[in-house]
Amino acid sequence: MAMVTALVASTVIPWAAPFVTKGGNVIPMQVADVDMGILLVFSIVSVGVYGIMIGGWASNNKFSLIAAIRGASQMISYELPMGMALIAVLFMSGSLQMSEIVSVQAQNGWNVIYQPLGFIIFFICALAECNRTPFDLPEAENELNFGYHQEYSSMKLGFYLFAEYINMFISAAIMSTVFLGGYDIPFVNEASWGLSSFWMTFISFGVLMSKIFFFLFVFIWIRWTIPRFRFDQLMDLGWKKLIPLALINMIITAAVMLWLNK
Repeated sequence: MAMVTALVASTVIPWAAPFVTKGGNVIPMQVADVDMGILLVFSIVSVGVYGIMIGGWASNNKFSLIAAIRGASQMISYELPMGMALIAVLFMSGSLQMSEIVSVQAQNGWNVIYQPLGFIIFFICALAECNRTPFDLPEAENELNFGYHQEYSSMKLGFYLFAEYINMFISAAIMSTVFLGGYDIPFVNEASWGLSSFWMTFISFGVLMSKIFFFLFVFIWIRWTIPRFRFDQLMDLGWKKLIPLALINMIITAAVMLWLNK
């Protein structure tokens, strides 16, 4: 359950510019270009909490159960400010479709320029959703031994660990798509290059991968440098700071959009 939900979220991400065949057929570089793309990602990712909760409960180990409860409360708590930070971006994009969000940014500039606070909130919540330092309380070795997957070994443990890193990769891809223009190359008019559709698709894929690898580097960099919080500090940050900040950011964005449209 943890592994599948992490993988399925990748289906709506546009990985490169559409490929145009010699016959004029446009092939999108994503599995499903659905109208409710970003909402589908949140719906699928939220199911991943069951994989952690059930795994910890089924271990019949108190440490694993406490770690699973921590993981579930952490994921649910930080999904709220993450969604609110994203709502402000959707106000500006006017669409839940991932390809449309990328197209709007290619025309009007990246969302991180207009929504720096929303980007910071989303990034912090992504760290918490992936159980990365300093939010790795479900796997706090000094308190809960190995965490919710303590009783697992072999490929069962491998699925849990793979799911965490896949979630990191998908979170980096979503942040790159929603805030950094996806496969769009900044400050460049790609049409003036005169390259074939194949090379434009290939280059745009490389651009998106470079943005993803940048975020992955930051994820790992933070793990090396920042000590973990206490669990009460984790909850306070989510409920008392990030949610009010995300609400304020959403209200200000809505007010500015309404004022500009008058």
